[in-house]
Parts: sequence; structure tokens; C-alpha cells
Amino acid sequence: MDSHDKGKRFSILNSFSFAVIGILTAIKNERNMRFHFISSLIVLFFSFFFSISKMEWIIVLFLIGGMFALELINSAIERVVDLVTTEYHPLAKQAKDMAAGAVFVYAVLSVIVGLVIFLPYVLKQFP
Repeated sequence: MDSHDKGKRFSILNSFSFAVIGILTAIKNERNMRFHFISSLIVLFFSFFFSISKMEWIIVLFLIGGMFALELINSAIERVVDLVTTEYHPLAKQAKDMAAGAVFVYAVLSVIVGLVIFLPYVLKQFP
């Protein structure tokens, strides 16, 4: 491995560490991210408890990952807007509201899909 490969490897490790720091920062500083994190732990518990199918696992994991990704993007947009202007501006408000709207749409979809997946298990468990 030459020094060029070593530099690439270091930058890839840095990229991963920056990403992890970003996720941990969001969990620490964003109430909604903490809510999604705790909700995902509950969903994962019930996924194990009900022994959901492989396809249901894939769906649940994509929903959780998508929710985290959207919440991270929303938080990043909010921070960039706050960095650009401290004054009220209608476009800044629209940018923040639209990003929050994207999270909300995905959250509603996640709840609906979650009900479709878990309700039959709950009804079977507690008739």
C-alpha cells in the first residue's frame, strides 16, 4: 500500500467518523431525533417479540433508516438557514417548513406501514 492509498483510507475513516459525530450530535441536540431513536428501539423490540418475517424486517429497517436520514437532512437545513440569516425571512421559513413537512409525510407513512405490519400480530397475540 503506497502513501496515496493510506491517505484515501484515512479520509474514508474520517468521513465515517464525521457521519457518526453528526448522528450523535442530532440525537443529543434534536428532540425529534431522540423521539425517532426511542421509537425505533421500541419498534425493533416488537419486531423481535413478534418474530416478523424477513420481508417485514426489510421494510421496518428501511422505514427506520429513512426516518433517521430525513430527520438529519431536516436538522441540517434548519442549521444552514439559521447560519445564513438570523432575521425572519419568508423563504427561510418556507425552507424550514418544507423540510419539516418531508419528515412529517414520512413519519405518517411509517406509522401506517407499521400498523399494517404489526396490527395482525397484536390481534393474534391478544384476541
